[in-house]
Amino acid sequence: MLKARKVVLNLREYHPPLAGRTGLRLDFNENTEGCSPRVLERIRQITPEELARYPEREPVERLVADKLGLDSKQVLLTNGVDEAIHLVCETYLDPEDEVIVVTPTFGMYEVLAEATGARVIRVQCEGELRFPLNETLRAVNDGTRMIAIASPNNPTGTVASRDEILQLCGASPNAAVLIDEAYYDFHGDTLLPDVSTVPNLFVARTFSKAYGLAGLRAGILAGDQEQMKSVRRVASPYNVNAVALLALPAALDDSQYISTYVEQIKQGRERLASTLSALGIRYWSSQANFLLVYVGERHREFVEAMRQRGILVRDRSADPGCDGCVRITIGTREQMDTVLPILEQVLVGRGLSKVVRS
Repeated sequence: MLKARKVVLNLREYHPPLAGRTGLRLDFNENTEGCSPRVLERIRQITPEELARYPEREPVERLVADKLGLDSKQVLLTNGVDEAIHLVCETYLDPEDEVIVVTPTFGMYEVLAEATGARVIRVQCEGELRFPLNETLRAVNDGTRMIAIASPNNPTGTVASRDEILQLCGASPNAAVLIDEAYYDFHGDTLLPDVSTVPNLFVARTFSKAYGLAGLRAGILAGDQEQMKSVRRVASPYNVNAVALLALPAALDDSQYISTYVEQIKQGRERLASTLSALGIRYWSSQANFLLVYVGERHREFVEAMRQRGILVRDRSADPGCDGCVRITIGTREQMDTVLPILEQVLVGRGLSKVVRS
């Protein structure tokens, strides 16, 4: 009888709760407004011939690389950041290699690393969920072949500094150090320029967040030119679909749309933080488009109460170090005008704010 590999049978499945998402989407850190109108117009203009052809990735790759200030040989377009992670794992990991993952964080690092037969070494964030540089450095050994770090991190919104990451790269020259910058647009600091001088550094980006293209599954993996030759060997030539490739130039061309949306999110982040502070609710300072909020043992009740009022938020209490926490994505100015009074009503009306007041 045919059986999957033992490591696959033992994998922990990653099941995002996507079903029944009716209401204002503050649960998956998506763009809550949608993509640029220019993207929609370009999609409407797609011809039958454009869909009948196999997608050609390289011309758009050159456009993206130019936008990022990199050589096109340093950049690979991917099927979202998930594929970028997968390609790094497939390129560098053998069974029994070690992969360091700083937790809590995006669950697919562990899933895709363990699928190769590698061993995942978890390093827990420090107090206030800060990046644990010293603990991570102590975890590095001769068997370390990959280190995965999200910065800004999900679900905490905290960051690892450039100096910390470069120190880690220097301490682990035989490991691929993957920095996931999915939330770069809401933070502004990047290690992209460093891929030209640090041969074991890789940076991943996505068009799912600020650009509002989560449904098209488009991302970026950037790295040292010589290392990217190896990564390309395990990538399909047709990994990014034609619709995404046709839409990306229009998305990149509308920088005003992105800057306007990002500014609204940053303002909304401050408004949400101020509201929580006034209620005595603990939260973590974030450089992403969300806040991690401590609600306490009644976190499920809070999530359900918000859902009943048409607002979806994400329970993150199962993440390491996040017991009793809920993640709230930031919406546009008008959306936050609606959300904040409802949030206060739920927290105060159900006595949840009293549970966590200092």
